[in-house]
Amino acid sequence: MINELVKQPKESEWVEFKLNFHSAEEIGETISAISNGACIHNQKYGYLVFGIEDETQKIIGTTFKAKIHKKGNEDLEHWLLTRLNPKIDFEIFEFNYDENRKICVFIIPATVNQPVEFLHKSYVRINSITRKLSEFPQKQAKIWKKEMVAFEKEIAKKNLNISDITKYLSTETYFDLMKIPYPSNQEGVIEKFIEEGLIIKEKTFSITRLGALLFAKNLKDFESVERKSIRVIVYKGKNKVETEREQVGGKGYAIGFEGLVEWINSQLPANEEIGRALRTESRMYPEIAIRELVANALIHQDLTEKGFPMVEIFADRIEISNPGTPLVTPERFIDAYLSRNDKLADLMRRLGFCEEKGSGLDKVIFYNEIYQLPPIQVIVSENRTRVTIYSYKTLNHLDKKEKIRACYQHACLKYVSNEKMTNQSLRERFKIDDHNYSIASRIIRDALEDNVIKEDDPESKSRKFASYLPFWA
Repeated sequence: MINELVKQPKESEWVEFKLNFHSAEEIGETISAISNGACIHNQKYGYLVFGIEDETQKIIGTTFKAKIHKKGNEDLEHWLLTRLNPKIDFEIFEFNYDENRKICVFIIPATVNQPVEFLHKSYVRINSITRKLSEFPQKQAKIWKKEMVAFEKEIAKKNLNISDITKYLSTETYFDLMKIPYPSNQEGVIEKFIEEGLIIKEKTFSITRLGALLFAKNLKDFESVERKSIRVIVYKGKNKVETEREQVGGKGYAIGFEGLVEWINSQLPANEEIGRALRTESRMYPEIAIRELVANALIHQDLTEKGFPMVEIFADRIEISNPGTPLVTPERFIDAYLSRNDKLADLMRRLGFCEEKGSGLDKVIFYNEIYQLPPIQVIVSENRTRVTIYSYKTLNHLDKKEKIRACYQHACLKYVSNEKMTNQSLRERFKIDDHNYSIASRIIRDALEDNVIKEDDPESKSRKFASYLPFWA
């Protein structure tokens, strides 16, 4: 690959050569530029190669070892990844070109549907110079307009007649959920399903993967989407050593969603609340939060990746995961909405399974706070996105990182509600008595030092009436 790259007449918008390391920031900007450039030029990948003289393109070798290089106390690779949005899955390879020359190459996938940003700015290469993408609106527009054939539009089953459509798909479910009358003839049903992109008519009829995913009476009838069935596993205790029970969804998401959420909630532990006259049972976790997180896992999964959405229930937490890495950084889930499955997301919203706008995470955090639960945690690893919601803990049992995360999520929730976090609002979130305001002050101070929140008015001298915003506001 290196031998082929150096044969190019010169560097391009998707290939850059360097001899040695200059700065981490320069690499971050270059990754953004190359990913964006590869997209514009219809390249699947772009390349940043260390060990090549950029003028002559001679293979000289490099002293730079990206895999072990540190930025502060953090591995360079992780430092870069967490500052890119979306988090593109670049790879670093280091090898001996020969006994005297070492090469380090970053293989950078082309972005899809949106420009890649580094530290909230997107870049592009013009000849061999990295420039801000905002200075070149025509190039920016090309990235936004770039389309790939979506998984949802591909065919799941073809060469069908009208009776086959109603045999494989629950057409009644669509009209019931949309709250519109069922057509008086089959042609009316077919017309609506074609309009929604659930089926396609050519010489015969075909069911799209979108149609199968949502309305399949049995997902096993569709080999290409069968593996996207959601799985729910209940474990005994706090680890995966012993499984108590497992449920695999066999129906399309639209048909099975309500039953799925109901079954999940039936497996969750409950707290007993004694009211004035009645003894009532309350779920340990907010059911509405579980519903939103399950819907998000279905909607935002990367359908092109191997794997399936999964809900894992432990004694002290619930983990809801889906294949693929998110298009926005987890820190921005609450205020940003971007789905790689636009048609699936649109239909799921119109069918009433999730929020009209946004990710619904504001609702999750809102109810999480009402239930006095620890902050949710989002982890992206091994090409999966996992959201964890934890059972109740007292403030004293939260560690420092959990308190900071809770403080950040509270600041985000306030901000998207057009309010600002204060010492008082944080005390209310944690149920801290007013006379213990210093406890809240310490958590705020730690969050400020961690750079996840910032002061609304840094010039103000008043600590008592200070208000705070999430770092990105």
